[in-house]
Amino acid sequence: MKTTNSILTILLLSALGWAQQPATQDSPAEHHAAVNSRGDHVMGFSHEKTTHHFRLFKDGGAIEVEANDAKDANSRDMIRMHLEHIAKMFAQGNFNAPMLIHATNPPGTPTMTELQGQIHYQFEKTESGGRVRIQTANERALDAVHQFLRFQIAEHQTGDALEVTNSDSSAK
Repeated sequence: MKTTNSILTILLLSALGWAQQPATQDSPAEHHAAVNSRGDHVMGFSHEKTTHHFRLFKDGGAIEVEANDAKDANSRDMIRMHLEHIAKMFAQGNFNAPMLIHATNPPGTPTMTELQGQIHYQFEKTESGGRVRIQTANERALDAVHQFLRFQIAEHQTGDALEVTNSDSSAK
């Protein structure tokens, strides 16, 4: 009995030690490539033919995507279709698309879902694509929106400012 208990203890400790080992993680380059690949599939347009920007404003922020070539009507139209769809999904508290692209639930989305009625999402066409303007007066929702946008900036490696700007100077 003593031997059986000792063996079970060793097996249990071994299993616990194995379970606490970190999972193999992709390198940053592999992770970014996977985000781009999944993004191309989910969004319906190429990350190589388009440029993303994520803006943080005092009242929310914006998701902006433009076709790199002004003559690329296909990318422009796909951007517009995707962003219009995203605005509707987000307004319903549905953040499945970002989860599919990033293979994780982006920070801020649980609160954005909880407070969906206090956040306004407006799709707007731009000359070469579109944008989703995000606005809220609720402080918790605002913090969640900023968390979400900062995550997007990091994941898509856009180089956009992580600080909140005073105004939406790019509003049309």
